[in-house]
Amino acid sequence: MHNLIDTHAHLDELEDLPQAIERAKERGVLAIIAVGSDYQSNIKTLEIVEKYKPYVYPALGLHPWNLSWDLNIDRNLQFIEDNIKNIVAVGEVGLDYHKELVRKVDKLRQKACLEAILQLAKSCQKPVIIHSRYAWRDSFTLVREAGIEKAVFHWYTGPLNVLRDILGQGYFISATLAAEYHEEHRRAVKATPLESLLLETDAPVVYREGTQLGHKAEPANVVRTLDAVARLKSIEIDVVADKTTKNALRFFGMHHEP
Repeated sequence: MHNLIDTHAHLDELEDLPQAIERAKERGVLAIIAVGSDYQSNIKTLEIVEKYKPYVYPALGLHPWNLSWDLNIDRNLQFIEDNIKNIVAVGEVGLDYHKELVRKVDKLRQKACLEAILQLAKSCQKPVIIHSRYAWRDSFTLVREAGIEKAVFHWYTGPLNVLRDILGQGYFISATLAAEYHEEHRRAVKATPLESLLLETDAPVVYREGTQLGHKAEPANVVRTLDAVARLKSIEIDVVADKTTKNALRFFGMHHEP
């Protein structure tokens, strides 16, 4: 059993959180980063952290998917700022250029929101967790131009030339269970040095393949992410576990020791 950190889980969306936490501990999960995605999600995330600390650590954000209905962006930004000292990262935030979302929330609005959040993260010297689906270049450019020192591009599936720029800037990407089957994600994970890699589940997402039909991911499944990465990169599983856990501890400034 390995000491692992699930660096990206939406714990506020899990149906039976106490059981999911217990299963994670049984599988060797050392800690979980709980990410928020809008105002209500952020509130619930902090409540979860209060109940499960020091096992669960909070990140607060505003997911681009939620911009179409969460009109009070300033309220959410103020909430994040008010709690900035108690979080390990700002996220999940970013851009999403899927055509269905862009019809609801245009690219200019998405960029303006991300720029505001990045300014807050920069001023408070917090790492950021970036969603960048179909917006890989723009997401990277905004993060770099904001002067962000620490960023992880979550579940990266973009082109290798953007990945090289991300890694060249000293940023990270995170591997998910999609490393079992998704070719673009597998390509990115394989091309990323172990020194720049984190592990996650994005729980409770349902992966298209590699899991039982209808099975929602949970933090315990990070052991499968570990296995997929080790096989994909042909590196001993112990080495991958040790390095990615140390990466996470350093990236999030955590004092949680294996």
